[in-house]
Amino acid sequence: MAHFSERSRARLRTCDKRLIELFNKVVEQYDCIVLEGYRGKETQNEYFETGRSKLKYPQSKHNQSPSLAVDVAPYPIDWEDKQRWYHFCGYVMGVADQMGIKLRGGHDWDGDRSFTDQSFHDLPHFELVE
Repeated sequence: MAHFSERSRARLRTCDKRLIELFNKVVEQYDCIVLEGYRGKETQNEYFETGRSKLKYPQSKHNQSPSLAVDVAPYPIDWEDKQRWYHFCGYVMGVADQMGIKLRGGHDWDGDRSFTDQSFHDLPHFELVE
């Protein structure tokens, strides 16, 4: 059974309890790594300037404490294996649905289950919908 490293657990602890519960459930069956939870002003604005984010601080759900967004990747990470990424995203969304957690992913911003209409692909990104 997979489990999070201490670094992943520390990053996940910066997130809303629903995200913590969700990804603790996900990692039981799908090995993954938490890349980032809460994101401060300097990092958020750097990501905006370099095109890694479409939002400036404090507009991202990563900028709230606890964070309402988390970036998680299937482990080991292979940025080029898009099928694996979409499989992971679907798994996460299915677990969230079973747990009654409303979630949006950077693989399908508008939630229409079409992945070809995205202008900004952020496959590790998951955020609570409130």
